[in-house]
Amino acid sequence: MLAMNYRGPYRVRVDRKPVPVCEHVQDAVVRVTRTCICGSDLHLYHGLVPDTRVGMTFGHEFIGVVEEVGSQVGNLSVGDHVIVPFNIACGQCHFCRQGLFGNCHEANPQASALGGIFGYSHTAGGYDGGQAEYVRVPYADIGPCKIPSTMDLDDAVLLTDVVPTGYQAAEMAGIQPGDAVVVFGAGPVGIMAARCAWLFGAGRVIVIDHIDYRLDFARTYCPAEVYNFRSMDDPVVFLKKTTDSLGADVCIDAVGGDAAGSALHTLLGTKLKLEAGAATALHWAINSVKKGGVVSIVGVYGPTGNLIPIGNVVNKGITIRANQASVKRLLPRLIEHIEAGRLNPKALITHKVPLEEIADAYHIFSAKLDGCIKPVLVPPSARG
Repeated sequence: MLAMNYRGPYRVRVDRKPVPVCEHVQDAVVRVTRTCICGSDLHLYHGLVPDTRVGMTFGHEFIGVVEEVGSQVGNLSVGDHVIVPFNIACGQCHFCRQGLFGNCHEANPQASALGGIFGYSHTAGGYDGGQAEYVRVPYADIGPCKIPSTMDLDDAVLLTDVVPTGYQAAEMAGIQPGDAVVVFGAGPVGIMAARCAWLFGAGRVIVIDHIDYRLDFARTYCPAEVYNFRSMDDPVVFLKKTTDSLGADVCIDAVGGDAAGSALHTLLGTKLKLEAGAATALHWAINSVKKGGVVSIVGVYGPTGNLIPIGNVVNKGITIRANQASVKRLLPRLIEHIEAGRLNPKALITHKVPLEEIADAYHIFSAKLDGCIKPVLVPPSARG
């Protein structure tokens, strides 16, 4: 089969790899019909995630058709077209029983750090991902969800990560009716978080970024007030002034460790790697939120330390909530939102690229070329 092959930072290509098989009675093999490149994949691509090994196949956002099932898989049949959550979850451990499928304690040998994730380094379990023609899906009775017959496949593939992560960012924020919500980052997840903030009753939504075409997209899609932080002397001062000098009720960090905007954090976090990524957006969120406010974090940071103003968190009485999205828990609600027309995920897709051209797709997305918001890769067998 054709599959993405990681060769080192900024170096990916498509090679031929063996077609996966069921290795366990609870496995399934899925033929991929859509797969995405995620902003989180760029952390791998840029060499920021520990234990990302040469030869790995990335890709934690994919849907596909079930080709084979293990003997103990009862909820899926060959031929089912399924959404596969990016979390690999056993469904039985202490955390899965609480609905914390992103924190499964069985799927990842290094579970003290995080749960299992498809195609996201050996730090996340070492599973090959879905930027390929086929993928092995462990715990197939637990995660995959059959795609409703009326749902567009382009909507379905964004239910694997982008939509649930953006939605959970707003959910964790505890948004109250009329709240002022600031979202740092106008990538796909930040845009979705801003859109979902309205579903929870936000009275005002502000998006901060430095890429004008993304801000233009967010202004229309979310819709939201949008501001380029490059045009500000100090984003924190600006946000305080525009929120009655109190600060926002809620700040959402949808950027993570590759944030721009601070020479110090860029040097320490992305150049020297003395921090787990550049924590610029998190600083701004903590300092921009009001006393007693909430900071919700879905941006990806590494497992090592960051320079965080924890004193400001304590002295302002800020609540911080953060997690990987529990996709399985959220899917029924999100499918309902899409079917009711309240969410339109496929509008985020700006580029459809053949799987064979994956190196170009990574370059376009990483370098923010050609107005790229969200690229989707299509394997040969899914192109008719």
